[in-house]
Amino acid sequence: MGTTVADVMVAALAASGVRRVYGLPGDSLNGFTDALRRNGSVAWAHVRHEEAAAFAAAGEAGVTGRLAVAVGSCGPGNLHLINGLFDAQRSRVPVLAIAAQIPRAEIGGGYFQETHPQDLFRECSVYCEMASTPEQVPRLLRIAMRTALEREGVAVLVVPGELFLADGSLPGTPRPVIGTHSHVRPGDAALARAADVLNAAERPAILGGAGCRDAHDEAVALADALKAPMVHSLRGKDCLEYDNPYNVGLTGLIGYSSGYRAMEHCDALLMLGTDFPYRQFYPGADVPVVQVDVRGENIGRRTQVDVPLVGTVKDTAAALLPLLRPRSDRSFADRMAGHYRDVRAHLGHLAEGGSSDEPMHPQHVAAAVDRIAGPDAVFTADVGTPTVWAARYLTMNGRRRLIGSFNHGSMANALPHAIGIQASHPGRQVVAFCGDGGLTMLLGELITLRQLDLPVKAVVFNNSALAFVELEMKAAGIVNYGTGLADADLAGIARAAGLFGARVDRADQLGEALAEAFAHDGPAVVDARTARHELSMPPKITLEQLKGFTLFATRTILSGRADEIVELARTNLRELRG
Repeated sequence: MGTTVADVMVAALAASGVRRVYGLPGDSLNGFTDALRRNGSVAWAHVRHEEAAAFAAAGEAGVTGRLAVAVGSCGPGNLHLINGLFDAQRSRVPVLAIAAQIPRAEIGGGYFQETHPQDLFRECSVYCEMASTPEQVPRLLRIAMRTALEREGVAVLVVPGELFLADGSLPGTPRPVIGTHSHVRPGDAALARAADVLNAAERPAILGGAGCRDAHDEAVALADALKAPMVHSLRGKDCLEYDNPYNVGLTGLIGYSSGYRAMEHCDALLMLGTDFPYRQFYPGADVPVVQVDVRGENIGRRTQVDVPLVGTVKDTAAALLPLLRPRSDRSFADRMAGHYRDVRAHLGHLAEGGSSDEPMHPQHVAAAVDRIAGPDAVFTADVGTPTVWAARYLTMNGRRRLIGSFNHGSMANALPHAIGIQASHPGRQVVAFCGDGGLTMLLGELITLRQLDLPVKAVVFNNSALAFVELEMKAAGIVNYGTGLADADLAGIARAAGLFGARVDRADQLGEALAEAFAHDGPAVVDARTARHELSMPPKITLEQLKGFTLFATRTILSGRADEIVELARTNLRELRG
């Protein structure tokens, strides 16, 4: 066989630093997978579901910052990619999806497995095009790779299956497509306006996000110059929480009251690289806002902004710092920091193990994992209560990372994210905070861990329920319905799949089980049976939520399920004691 189009594609991926492709084989992909086999430098990472392939690519790209690749065969195969691709797009990580298509001559005729990927994927991508001739494929591939890297998003290249096998003889060797890094800062006039707003404030505060990834020191320097408490978003936790005397924690639905109060009482807000979505947690309309974002179109999406600054946080902070007047009054920052210390002490109390006759509290599980995990561990977290416990109990230090579906909010992300991270970091500890609902949604990926020999440690917060949905129902005054999950021995399932599995029913069993799992030279599942009715309270309880909880309790009792109210009170009584 001569050189095929697929050979050219694989060579271009290899030259650009791609080391693996996530996906499932299929007839329309045969030319591509065979080119992978012949090339040998790009591995085939075989998962059990294409959704997991896209999540895995998103996890890899989220930690490395480099291009990651997922593929899907025609029709249902690549259609399964879409949820993970939405996650990658909304997390702004560079992912290339290669979507195989039915034969060109059959498009438009209702052929077997026919879909139109270039239409389906357009909403979750920065680039989405279909190649129609063999000659187009190498050029469109380069464009797709470059666009994904420069715009930090998903690029989709649709390729009819027969094109992979077409003659690809081209002169020269493929040039690598590598991401670039530019210095971007606002103009002097905009910086001067921002300095005027911040210098005039008596109680400025900072809200930082993932845009501070490479600008920790610059962000802290701004906080020190302004003597401003720093609130961070969930995606900003691992890059702003550590070595930061001005940190006052998260705000938002799963945040801390200290973060909420800092935003509530400030008289100016500086936003650094964040698109924090919850508008109800921003200051009032009379508080001036300065927002820094390298994507100008994001500025002002969540709250009114008085001074927009288009630039990277690192470069903008360096240009803004000399314009700020030195301050000595730390009273606002110190007051908020003191409140944060009180919040952390209370959270520490909630993480205590409790007696052997109590249900195991999820806070205790999260805190125990935090203590045993390595200093450079990467954590992933399923959407729902595992994200709450990860946000509140994992300690960041500048080397640890926290990855999740924090913008897209998809279930079942933790395990496949961990697959991509572990595959690209074979010597690094990767820990997945899984919900029992999330894990069982893509349960087959446990077998992927064994097949790819990935030593991921999956800690399952198993409460036999979709617990966060139940909390939302309680807050709305709705009797919990349809949220229970049949009890499953997830540790037993893990062992049957060839993994280490340990079941933990009581707090006094947890330490030994975690130690064995983390010492195991291979993938491991710790099935931690936690209290179903644990409440993860938001930093501010609204009157509507209080009414909702009251209605929930009344309706639950009237429906003959008073035992649930008793268990709810028993599980959360220590909240009142604290």
